[in-house]
Amino acid sequence: MKHFTTNLYPEIEETIKGLVLENIPENRKKTLNPLIDFIQAKLAKSEPVDLNFICTHNSRRSHLSQVWAQALTYYYQVENVTCYSGGTEATALFPMVAETLKKQGFQIQILSQENNPVYAIKYAENTLPIIGFSKRFDNDFNPKSGFAAIMTCDSAHEACPFVSGAHMRIPITYEDPKAFDETPQQHEMYLERSLQIATELKYVFSAIK
Repeated sequence: MKHFTTNLYPEIEETIKGLVLENIPENRKKTLNPLIDFIQAKLAKSEPVDLNFICTHNSRRSHLSQVWAQALTYYYQVENVTCYSGGTEATALFPMVAETLKKQGFQIQILSQENNPVYAIKYAENTLPIIGFSKRFDNDFNPKSGFAAIMTCDSAHEACPFVSGAHMRIPITYEDPKAFDETPQQHEMYLERSLQIATELKYVFSAIK
């Protein structure tokens, strides 16, 4: 399997190296393959690759997906890929998501402490941070056309049958760690979901030629 030495933060690089692709079931790989095909087709035409990860509230799964996808493009040196996230409505990035990413080695700075806080999330020393906050998928912060709309939850997939401007719509859904909020399993389940998303996106970006 290809990989490249980068200046990713060491904890993140070690996490990525430790993700085992053989743990991904074959039926799940079939779910992920359309995303590989979309990225590969865009790169073959020397077109920019815009990926918008969408869930209902843009608070948990879509942010985990956006952040890991961007870090993995850097790890595998897949150029010209920009990752975004959005929801069918805006709420706030859930603090446990930021805490989980921080424990996995991401550098996180809170830029705004309002009802919908704004976070700067860095995965390497010499990169611009990902700006994390909750927003609708069609917010001006996100691309307007030619992007892949990656639906990370069933409710968003069902509630939003049409995503304006999307070149392709790809359902890659995950169970919501919110089910474990305020339980003894909360930290464990957020970490588990983060690692699942990271593993599956590693499968995607490691396949890009």
